[in-house]
Amino acid sequence: MELYAAMPRRADALFELVDAVLCAGGPVVSLPELSLEAVHRRGHGAMYDALAQGRLDVSRLRLALAGLELPRGTDRQISIALDVTPWPRPDADCSPERLHCHRPCRCDGVRQTIPGWPYQVAAALGGGRTSWTGPLDAVRLGPDDDLTEVTAAQVRDLLARLREAGQWREGDPEVLFVLDAGYDIVRLTWLLRNEPARLLGRIRADRVMHHPPGRRKGPTKGRQPRHGAPFRLADPATHPAPVQESTSHHNRFGAATARCWGRLHPKLERRQGGWADHPGDLPNVEGTLV
Repeated sequence: MELYAAMPRRADALFELVDAVLCAGGPVVSLPELSLEAVHRRGHGAMYDALAQGRLDVSRLRLALAGLELPRGTDRQISIALDVTPWPRPDADCSPERLHCHRPCRCDGVRQTIPGWPYQVAAALGGGRTSWTGPLDAVRLGPDDDLTEVTAAQVRDLLARLREAGQWREGDPEVLFVLDAGYDIVRLTWLLRNEPARLLGRIRADRVMHHPPGRRKGPTKGRQPRHGAPFRLADPATHPAPVQESTSHHNRFGAATARCWGRLHPKLERRQGGWADHPGDLPNVEGTLV
């Protein structure tokens, strides 16, 4: 009854359209063909009129998705992946806010971008060997958007909905957000420092990190150092003994060794995106390197 009240005009036709989508024997490639399904008892004219009158309450849909049963780890932790996927619009020259999205073009095999609309999707990840995910949110990115700011806002809103839906309560493990390369994970960590979130992302193999600063050396007085010894990812000579190390054997790939070092941070500069207007000294954003 609540869903029907949200569609006061042509609600019956919209319901039959949903039934037709669910009962179709294959992918939906044409609306007129969809109207020929047996469960769709109205003509295609009524279908177009229903689509014109219908609307979607995005906020209620997002809250409903957050309330679904989500896959969790053995410690009850929720894991969510964030990534950008494009909706190609190469022939829609008049479509607003198109961007050049990263996607190999199949037309000639050379171009790596295509005009389209990029959407940032958040999906809950399950455990084990499965490709199934649970979509929770999608945000369209505009040409003037700051990707890091938009991502931080999306994470905050999603965490708020998880709290409202009872999926996360005080004392639960922090929600793990998994990010691909291209995200500024250091700045995201700073923007989300007050949220119950833990970020796992990829960084370049030539990055230089720093250990925590120690005490000032020498007898002279002065300002304490802000950065410790450098940790160059490309130079194993700068790698101290790891805090933790584990080795396992994979049937296909052989031995796999994982090492981690804690409390490492990069040296930030104001010319880097997002830090130019930061008040005061730039922070040392520490994390664990794996």
